[in-house]
Amino acid sequence: MPYHVDILSQSIDALDKEILNEIQWTFPLVPRPFDAIAEKFSISSSDVMARLTALKEVGILRQLSAIFDTRRLGYTSSLVAMEVSHDKLEYVASQINRHPGVSHNYERDHQFNLWFTLAVPPGSDLKTEVDKLSILEGIKNIRMLPTIKLFKIGVKLEMVDEKKHTVSPSEKKKEIKNVEFIPTEYDKAFIRELQKDLKITDRPFLEASKSLGISESDIFEKLKHYENIGVMRRFAAILRHRQVGFTANGMIVWNVPEHKISDVGEKLGSFPQVSHCYQRPTYPDWPYSVFSMIHCKTHNEANLMAKEIQEQIHIDDYKILFSSREFKKTRVEYFVENEFSLQDKIPA
Repeated sequence: MPYHVDILSQSIDALDKEILNEIQWTFPLVPRPFDAIAEKFSISSSDVMARLTALKEVGILRQLSAIFDTRRLGYTSSLVAMEVSHDKLEYVASQINRHPGVSHNYERDHQFNLWFTLAVPPGSDLKTEVDKLSILEGIKNIRMLPTIKLFKIGVKLEMVDEKKHTVSPSEKKKEIKNVEFIPTEYDKAFIRELQKDLKITDRPFLEASKSLGISESDIFEKLKHYENIGVMRRFAAILRHRQVGFTANGMIVWNVPEHKISDVGEKLGSFPQVSHCYQRPTYPDWPYSVFSMIHCKTHNEANLMAKEIQEQIHIDDYKILFSSREFKKTRVEYFVENEFSLQDKIPA
């Protein structure tokens, strides 16, 4: 859907922004969640639903759903970087987008100009899937960059300028219970249902309740259990970054000495402005072991923020790789069978 970022980001009012701030992190797990949101903001539930419906229609609110942890579900995933001939970039991107395990795919301003995430279900081999893609014409080089250690994952775009945090490591890490989780067929059915985009109706969980043959309270109890053991990261709203003005999405890669990786990663993860932070493999010509994501409205803002972070973690060698084009941004559908095949031509 075509859009103008400046128009869309300015078309939402102050209350819209407050509501979006709230539901990006804490969506009420109750039978009538929009009533609970309405009470918090002293408006009617019909007003809340009308606002959220409008935000969906203009493309700002992408999804309301459970956000599950890929690895806890038994999936294997990796960030993949490709160096692609410029004249073949759109072709290669379009073919990669066909893979159901590809959730994010961006052009970045670097020699490795195509970066995507790929997740495969239990029993599948990640390298085999990457090898399927490697035959595409125009690919010069491929780097698999799987997670060695996860320090943080959780995007929250600060919609209210007056509430922006100071750039400092001030967030506490969320504690989860470290218990084994092997999904049963019932777990898989539950996850298939709760990963769907929530409808904006009076009782939006009723449909899942009927489909699964359980009560709404059973749904909430299971979701909270999943959250406690880290299977679900949270139930929340996902926004489209660019439509709300966050067009400078920067992946900051840091060259961190081996003995400092854990300390630096943990500290980076505690910055509210950092949405993702991982340790990833290095290569002879790629010394950057820690990756962190920031989301800003301008490149200048991102560069200043990176500098402020750098001065506090004391790592001098870093780069910011900005996304210049978004080829795909979606959520992986877990435990859903999807076939994948390459095509000779770019899909129409």
